[in-house]
Amino acid sequence: MTRRTALSALAAGLGVGGLAASTGCVGSSNASRASPGGDSVSVLAAGSLARVFDERLRPLAGDGVDLDLEFHGSAACARLVREGLRDPDVLVLADPALFEGIAERYTAVATNELVVAHAGDTVGGRAVARAEFPLDPVLERELRWGRTDPDADPLGYRTLFALRLAERARGRPYPEALASSRLFPEAELLAVFEAGALDAAVVYRNMALDHGVSHRVLPASVNLGSPARAEAYARETYELPDGTVVRGSPIRYGAVARRESAAVAAVFDAVVAGAWTGDAFGTPPSYPRVESVGSPGSDTPA
Repeated sequence: MTRRTALSALAAGLGVGGLAASTGCVGSSNASRASPGGDSVSVLAAGSLARVFDERLRPLAGDGVDLDLEFHGSAACARLVREGLRDPDVLVLADPALFEGIAERYTAVATNELVVAHAGDTVGGRAVARAEFPLDPVLERELRWGRTDPDADPLGYRTLFALRLAERARGRPYPEALASSRLFPEAELLAVFEAGALDAAVVYRNMALDHGVSHRVLPASVNLGSPARAEAYARETYELPDGTVVRGSPIRYGAVARRESAAVAAVFDAVVAGAWTGDAFGTPPSYPRVESVGSPGSDTPA
């Protein structure tokens, strides 16, 4: 399904119910319930979307729709839903593999890549700015650099993957730098960085652009943003606390609508339309595209 056909179906009045098979609606019991509060729609989303959803998705959701936005790392979001601690109308995750046990299908809505944000007024930040390879300075013990918790979000375990991929590509022990890093929640990492407590941070490209911070782009062999490198990325794995094993793959965001109502349809429409992505994310021509959970996807190589 392309963006055009998805939006055409919604505009024709099929809404989330008509697209249930293709948008990832889960369970007839959930799909039969109206969104609580009438026009109030709850959205649980990846922490990396906090600023962009709050600033850009709200105006796109439509008049009279009250968006209840909540953000955590995507792994934490998925656990909250599986354990019955959250029951959102719309769920948006930064790694579609985490929909396992929540939905059979999801709609791919955007792509991303890893970058290294760096300060412009510290010795460590300037070292990142001028380094031949952006991750080289993390090997220096005096560099203050931040990352997110791999048990809570894909940005965290993708940072581990990037360090391992860099080690394979360059033959230097980048994973050893984890000992000198500091962990922060995904939605707080750049706030700490901007406050001057860090020289550098591994973040998504959209986060660096949304916050307007200086950053270095990592090569495709390391940044987990290139479909052409999918086979190499897939060599890296990480086991989450619940036993789920996630595998390296090109970064993709997926969304599911979990119940039917006109308000939920309007919000899901806004999510899959992708106008909120701007220039900060990648949106292949085939997006939004419906995928089965567990499938590798087939984005056109950049």
